[in-house]
Amino acid sequence: MTATLSGPMLAPKSGGAPRQAVVILHGYGADGNDLITLGAQWQAELPDAMFLAPNAPEPCAGNPFGFQWFDLDYTTDRVANRQEGLPLARPVVVRFLKDFWAQTGLSPKDTILVGFSQGAMMALHAGLSLPEPLMGIIAFSGAFIAPEGFGPASARTPVCLVHGDMDNVVDPDFSRQAAEALEAAGVPVAYHVSHGVGHGISPDGLAFASAFIADVSARS
Repeated sequence: MTATLSGPMLAPKSGGAPRQAVVILHGYGADGNDLITLGAQWQAELPDAMFLAPNAPEPCAGNPFGFQWFDLDYTTDRVANRQEGLPLARPVVVRFLKDFWAQTGLSPKDTILVGFSQGAMMALHAGLSLPEPLMGIIAFSGAFIAPEGFGPASARTPVCLVHGDMDNVVDPDFSRQAAEALEAAGVPVAYHVSHGVGHGISPDGLAFASAFIADVSARS
């Protein structure tokens, strides 16, 4: 893919130049407006951060008003969909990040990558493919497909996984499996299950992610 990305953003609450960035990747069939409100929730933890929620590069096959990081074929195996789609979509996310860093002077260690559902899968796959560690990755209701070359030597970015145990869209067990795989590779993992919650972000899940942000930003 060679498409460039754009979408809504929030300037730093402090009013100065950005010292950190939070890039938020929406789910299948949505757009950046769906999640940019998370930025308002996190401005207290990161008052010097710019929040960006780019739209995915492709119009969504299942929702003409939204976008997709990769296509979903409901007639085939979803795992195969992810294994095929994530590597194809990864370059456009990586290029977006590199272009942003070049334009702002920020770097991976100043950046948190966040995603929900398909965007969470994208955040984990793309974020953990980078040669330099990010400040952190937050994946709500996602799954992990390891990028090529992933292993203990590349496992330095702390990861936060949040999933509702009543999710009937993305199996909650995928986040448990992700936590186990990442921990086995030496990735620092914070893992939270939101009880009685379906495919969405609940207040307790958001609070857990906010605490993760406070922790990784304090260490940066």
